[in-house]
Amino acid sequence: MNAPLMNVAERVAPGNAAVVVIDLQNDFCAPGGWTEALIKKDMGVFVPASKAIERMVTAARKAGVPVVWVKADYTPEKLPEPMRVRFAGMPVKQICCEPGKWGGDWFGPKPAEGELVITKHCYSGFMGTGLDAQLRTRGIRSLIFAGVQTHACVESTLRDAHSLGYYCVVPEECVAAHTPELSRQSLGYIGFLFGDVVKLDDVVAHWG
Repeated sequence: MNAPLMNVAERVAPGNAAVVVIDLQNDFCAPGGWTEALIKKDMGVFVPASKAIERMVTAARKAGVPVVWVKADYTPEKLPEPMRVRFAGMPVKQICCEPGKWGGDWFGPKPAEGELVITKHCYSGFMGTGLDAQLRTRGIRSLIFAGVQTHACVESTLRDAHSLGYYCVVPEECVAAHTPELSRQSLGYIGFLFGDVVKLDDVVAHWG
């Protein structure tokens, strides 16, 4: 049995950790995307997070920390029934993150050749995707989360990761939500029960 990872330095160390970037796509982050059409709020909140994620991804690659990309495809027939019914009742009728369309493309940084890309059809990146098996095959014990929305897909994926036995770390600059207060509340829940909420500088410093 592996020894417990007792501190953040051990949890983010190469050999233990992978970075998981969730839903960094135009429909969630860019002006003119699905989220802006639905909530009619300024999408500028996602730009700093995207830049922070790019910095973390660049540092992770240099340190030999794997980067995993999780993207949404919310084509209606692929969704769980309750999610499909709720989406059908929303005023925005375009398909969210439709494959092959601008809305499903990456916002800012994107996968490098050979990096694992997982497609999900609900809020959790673990549900029906094979992500857990892929991580275990690589010997990953700890996940460093980034992406959007903090209180929805990031937290849903993180909670499942915690239940599956992964240590969870969140650099707070690397997540965002259309309503910043929701992001702050989610980080509070995560830091209380599910993982470590840290500064990006601290993570990068551990990678040296």
